[in-house]
Order: sequence, then C-alpha cells, then structure tokens
Amino acid sequence: MYFTRCSSCLWLLNALITLIPSSYAAQQQPLHLATNDVSKRVAIIGAGAGGSFAAYELRKLADEAGIPLNMTIYERASYIGGRSTTVDAFDDPAYPIELGASIFVQVNEILVNASRDLGLGVRSADHARPKEAEESIGIWDGTQFVFTLKNSYSWWNIGRLFWRYGLAPLYTQNLMKNIVGRFLRLYEEPIFPFQSLSEAAAEVDLLDATSTPGNQFLDTNGIGQLFAREIIQASTRVNYGQNLAVIHGLESMVCMATDGAVSIDGGNWQIFDGAAKASKAGVRLNTTVTAIERKDDGTVRIISHPTGDLDSVQSSEEAEYDEVIIAGPLQYSGISISPPLDHIPDEIPYIKLHVTLFSTPHRISPAYFGLDGKNARTPEAILTTHPEGDWPSDDPSGVGPAGFWSISTLRTVTRTAMKDGEEVPEQHYVYKIFSPERPSAKMIAQVFDIEYNDTSSVVIPRTNTSIGDLPKSEISWFHEKVWNPYPVLYPRVTFEETLLAPRVWYTSGIESFISTMETSALMGRNVAALMLQSWQQNSKQGNRSNAASFKPRTEL
Repeated sequence: MYFTRCSSCLWLLNALITLIPSSYAAQQQPLHLATNDVSKRVAIIGAGAGGSFAAYELRKLADEAGIPLNMTIYERASYIGGRSTTVDAFDDPAYPIELGASIFVQVNEILVNASRDLGLGVRSADHARPKEAEESIGIWDGTQFVFTLKNSYSWWNIGRLFWRYGLAPLYTQNLMKNIVGRFLRLYEEPIFPFQSLSEAAAEVDLLDATSTPGNQFLDTNGIGQLFAREIIQASTRVNYGQNLAVIHGLESMVCMATDGAVSIDGGNWQIFDGAAKASKAGVRLNTTVTAIERKDDGTVRIISHPTGDLDSVQSSEEAEYDEVIIAGPLQYSGISISPPLDHIPDEIPYIKLHVTLFSTPHRISPAYFGLDGKNARTPEAILTTHPEGDWPSDDPSGVGPAGFWSISTLRTVTRTAMKDGEEVPEQHYVYKIFSPERPSAKMIAQVFDIEYNDTSSVVIPRTNTSIGDLPKSEISWFHEKVWNPYPVLYPRVTFEETLLAPRVWYTSGIESFISTMETSALMGRNVAALMLQSWQQNSKQGNRSNAASFKPRTEL
C-alpha cells in the first residue's frame, strides 16, 4: 500500500524495525514455443498495480519466448494507477500529493526494481515534511498521547520504547522478519508461479498468521497488549482503517515492515504508467468493460462502452481475445460473465475510507490535544488507537473516541494573502486526514484552532457541514476523496482462485491475503507467468484451446 503504506507511521516504525536486505528475484526459465504459433490476444481489465504488472511481465516473457503478443488494457478511469494517484495542490504540478498509496519500502523488490528499470526518480518518503516540531509522531487514544517519537532518530527514542514496552519491540521485530521471510518464498521457485494462493500460503506456513485475529496472534507470540494496542494497532489503523481484533495476524505484521521507505518523485502512479507503456499494450482509458462472453471456440469476447455512456447500445464495442485478466475486485466491476465462471470470488466487505487533503496557515492545535504551554507543538503526524480499558473494543472495527485514523503534515507551500490591502507571502501547511467518516467543519476548526461559527442551525439545522464550509482565508485549498481501498481483512485460510474459468484470470484474490501495491504487482506477475506456462504446455500438446487442462509447472 506496504509493503505499500501510508507514510504517516514510518518515523515511529523505523525506530522499531530494521529489515535485513533480501534478494528474491525469481529466475524465469525461457518458455520457447514453436515459431509458427499465432499471435496471442490478451485483454487486461484494470490498469492498477495488478493489471499494469501483468502486462509488463507478460511482454517480457513473451518477447523472451518469441511469442507474438497483442495486449489491450481496459481502464474505466481516466488514468493509469488505480488506487495509486496524485492530486496537485492548488492545481500546481509543483505540489503533487498522494491521494492513495503513499510509499513503498526496501523489501518491495518488484516496485524497487521496476522504478530503477523505468528510470524513475526515488525520494525518501518524508522528504517534504517540514520537521518544525520537536516530535515527529504521536499516538493519540482520544484523551492523551500515549507515546511520542522525537524528530531525530536516536538511541534516546529506542531507549524510551524499551522503557515503556519492555522486550515487545524486539519480539515484534523478530516475528516480523520471520513472517516476511516466509512470505518472500512466494517470489521464488519452486513455489512461484502459484495457481492456488491458498496452497501456496500453506506451503510457506502462513496460514497460522492469516487464520488468527491480530491481537490473538501477537499475544500467542509473546507481544504484550500495551505495545500491541498503542503501537501496532496505530499502524493497522493508519494503513488499513482496521483494529487488531479484526485484521488478521499476517497483515498486522506487514504493517511493521517499513525499512527504506521511499516514493516516486512526482507520484507513485508513474511506476504503473511506465509498466503499461513498457508492455506496448494498447491502453483504453475511460472505457468500461460491461460483459465477458466465453465462446465455444475457446476465445473470449469483451464488450465495452465509454465510461460516461454505459447505457447506449450504439456506443458499445466488441473485441475477441484468447485470454482475459480481471485485474480488480470483481464485485465492483459490474461485469456480466456468461456462461458463469467455474469459480466465483466471494463478495467481501471493503473499508470505506475518507481522505481529506487541505492547506491552511494553521498548525495542528496543541490545545485540542491537551498540550499546555506557550511553545507547545503537536507532533507532525498523529496516529490513533483505543484508550486503555477499551481494547479489544466492543466495536473492534470502530474508530473509537479519537474520531479519525490519522492526521499527517505533508509539506509547506507558499501562498499569497491579502493583509492591510497588500499581497504578502504566507506559509501554508498541507495536511492529510484519514477517517471512517467525512470530517465536519466543526471538527477541523477545533483541531486546527480555526475560528468558526456555524450559524446554519438558525435557519435550517444542518449536521453535514464539511471542510468546504470553512472560510477560504482559513482553508486555502482542499480535496476530498472516498475510497474502498482494501477489504476488511478478516481471518481466513482460503483465498480466491487465480484461474476463474478457462482463459479467465484473476489478480485480486491476493487482496484478502495482503493488500498492497507490491502484492498486487506480484499477482500480476504471477498470472503472466502462469499464462506463459499454459501456452507452453498447450503448444507441446498441439492444442491451442485447451486451457482447461492446464496445470501449473510446480505442484504444491
């Protein structure tokens, strides 16, 4: 997300975790087919991490094997990148702000290698943070800061961690390394490529982590409740909008893998845009696939419409392919498929996340967070958890008294303000709020000490005030977005099939296992490798249409 994740938690977590470098680049064997094989036609539905990397990897493998390949990527949005996208503060390209996935880390070798190979500039995740406060991050339980981290990394911070939490940080580090080590086996032979994620997860011994709620998993592994509630749960909330009593143990540990956090200069979406371009696929933006028809001759018909004209018969287009990859949650696709799939992915709940970006001349109010003193400053990033005595919460998926998942100070910008009839430069701060509900104008005014008198109740009582109701002089720019960015990561031991039916592939089954940019890219890469294997096997059999008989090269 993370693995790819929000940059808000990095300054704290980097003090806790140091990952050893890993090298897991899977070595692909050449998949040479007969030179007289006809061109393979592949449709990819979705241009996010899974779709773009399926195309990227498939192009490399097909070229290596000498297979003519014709790919088309369908994307209903106007851009490539899926949940990885940026908006420009003040519509100024000099100030790109990540709206979705914010960073990737050292262990994300697919993204690290791709950013290098595509020639993209990489910067530290917090390069633009103003670093004006003494404390970079604080954990707020709705009543008090239970832990804060000094701005400069030092042994003092580590000492405070061990003083408060005992050996829990060390146990967490060791457990995280163990879990990540098991996970990285999915990148390597003999397990990669895997047709069944459920079998692969069992093979690398991760079902104990996916089958147990995070709080129980941590307790079983000797990590005390205080550290789990205050530190690890703050991380699961900022990264996934979920508490430890809900999210499974594997994703809880993924949240703690943060070493070497970076982002792409100008926006992480460029990784996926670059991958799609390098694949030489035709990209159909603003195009929604409405139907998939599996034909008797083994081909697949795709019916699509312009995204803004879905109901018009005249606007529909049809095209035929040999294979199709559905690279997004099927339950949100609106695609009709006939005949029905052999394996229909479960419909599962996804988190509703409100992202509020805005700029203001105000810093976060110390008074709101109970900090006294003339020179008091709040931490530049505030993560939240439940207060003591309320954990696990009676509502384990609820935000609790804090009311938000996180508030992050992203950067400063210089704007022009009118004072005494003259234009003068003024420093504004750019913030990001993650919350389960849309922040009200009253809440934002209180958190940032903005004078605001809501008189709307005098005429028409109103409970849905928002940031747009605050004066322009106080909120100089804002952008709101509602995402369904990741599933509720309930404990489970089975995951969706990769091959839903002959010639119909699926990447989003990995979302309930680990939901990050890296793992979506991994599944795209995995599907590409499986597809090449099926072509190789069918070529040897002299049967171009027998995808139903395909079995992976490596049995688990």
